[in-house]
Amino acid sequence: MIELPPELDALEVLVVVDNETDTLSSVAEGIPQIPEAVHLAMRRPPVRVHEGHACHVLFDQLCCACHGLSVLLSARRGVETHRVLFDVGPYPHVWLENAGHLDIDLASIEALFLSHWHFDHSGGFPQVVAAIAAARRAAGHAAPLVVDLHPDRPDQRGLMAANGSLMLLPAEPDFADIAAAGGAIVKAADAHLLGGGFFYGSGAIPRVTAYETGLAGHHSFRDGVLEADPLIMDERFLAARVRGRGVSVFSACSHAGIVNACLGAQDAFPDTPIDLVLGGYHLAGRIMEMRIEDTVRDLGQRVRPRIVAPGHCTGWRAKAALAQAFAPAHYAPSVVGSLYRLAAPA
Repeated sequence: MIELPPELDALEVLVVVDNETDTLSSVAEGIPQIPEAVHLAMRRPPVRVHEGHACHVLFDQLCCACHGLSVLLSARRGVETHRVLFDVGPYPHVWLENAGHLDIDLASIEALFLSHWHFDHSGGFPQVVAAIAAARRAAGHAAPLVVDLHPDRPDQRGLMAANGSLMLLPAEPDFADIAAAGGAIVKAADAHLLGGGFFYGSGAIPRVTAYETGLAGHHSFRDGVLEADPLIMDERFLAARVRGRGVSVFSACSHAGIVNACLGAQDAFPDTPIDLVLGGYHLAGRIMEMRIEDTVRDLGQRVRPRIVAPGHCTGWRAKAALAQAFAPAHYAPSVVGSLYRLAAPA
């Protein structure tokens, strides 16, 4: 057993890339989520004042959505702060443009944790790594950007269709290109701490539930050999705990199952409630949608999170079922540009 990260005073969760944009929906009272346009207005000065009204131009500065996920996590304990980027999404230009709209200080990002090898999470390599590494050098940081990767890297992945054709994702970036971009690569298959010890990166996620059986039809190429790979065992979750709130779980695609990921976090953080559960729950597609009812039930009865924040590959049917079960007090879906502020009670 590794030593657990300390309890934090605050954790900020900023969604840099996600499938959807929604800055207009209201947020239920008590949900610590700030819509994109609201925190954009808080950061940007007014362009003018008209008859006593501050005038903000916002809608040319909103983030773009795309199929992928990237989340910036900022953890504070006392006066010490550490920032970890969880995945980079598929397109480097989208990540970089959204980061600009969100006023992200690239130099402050200390580590990049990849949840699993899939293009919609890793495709932004190595350009995003290069941009962050350059910003850190320009700011005078001696420590390079740590890039935390699972060592079992496939060459390419995809889904086998019913007619036998393969729908492939682009090839995965390789270790050499990421290192050449300025990333200090750490290969980790087992659970470990990162980001100044404030974050917990899981090892292989135990498959506990009977219905979360991986991604049907998924295959991987390794050294020219194609093999069925439904379990995607290189998938990892990231977690951090805030004093008085509990442990938050970040599961990018949940190929292992979002319930399995949360149960893994419960095992790692015994006697600690689950706070925010954010990421893709991967309950989209005919076969995966058959798991919606069981997933919603077990999230409610076994996991009991304070907030569910489904995004990315969750699917609209699953989101509707989750909203029915958890809204309004415990439902805050992940959308691009959204900010969650999790703070310890005063």
